[in-house]
Amino acid sequence: MNVTEAVASRRSVREFLDKPVDKALLESILNKAQNAPSGGNTQPWNAVMATGEPLKKLLEAVAEVVPQGPAAHKPEYAIYPPELDGRYKNSRFGVGEAMYAALDIPRDNKMARLMWFARNFRAFDAPVLMLIHTPRYMGPPQWSDIGMWLQTVMLLLREEGLDSCAQEAWAIYTPQIRACFDIPDDHIFFCGAAIGYRDPDAPVNNFPVGRASLDQVVSWEGF
Repeated sequence: MNVTEAVASRRSVREFLDKPVDKALLESILNKAQNAPSGGNTQPWNAVMATGEPLKKLLEAVAEVVPQGPAAHKPEYAIYPPELDGRYKNSRFGVGEAMYAALDIPRDNKMARLMWFARNFRAFDAPVLMLIHTPRYMGPPQWSDIGMWLQTVMLLLREEGLDSCAQEAWAIYTPQIRACFDIPDDHIFFCGAAIGYRDPDAPVNNFPVGRASLDQVVSWEGF
């Protein structure tokens, strides 16, 4: 698989097969991803790779507080800016509506939508969950570096026939994550990433995802 094929076939996968992922394969992918660029070669990314009983313990801890709703949400950063508008807001809500349409869950069935959203906190039944964190003093440039590293990891996963779903949603349950895993107090938790083999037949893995046109995001000067 070349880079173009990996980019074209990568998507947020929300239904995984019951198939374990070999640790040696993940180690190989993560070693290659260490070549990702970062400003001043700071390499500000840190991660916990969880599977088996440790992952089960986290999922159970979060399941206990999910029924509390927003009262249990304690993110350490704003996942979306309150000022989100225009095409950015439209893109965010558009992909949600496309997903629920693929799942045949109408807008007025709020309970079914909430139940599906809660699947985020089972990591969509992926066998591996990567939990990403960084020192609190890191600024926006270093967070951008983490994004470049995470994209590199996700494309290398595709090269090996694996899939992923980057999940900022995990940030709302940071206390439970910290209780289960050794994330330093002077680090901020960023996001999770579900990793495994996609279920190719699941509707949630096959709906079209809209993208902004090039003329909406790029201007050309001097060409």
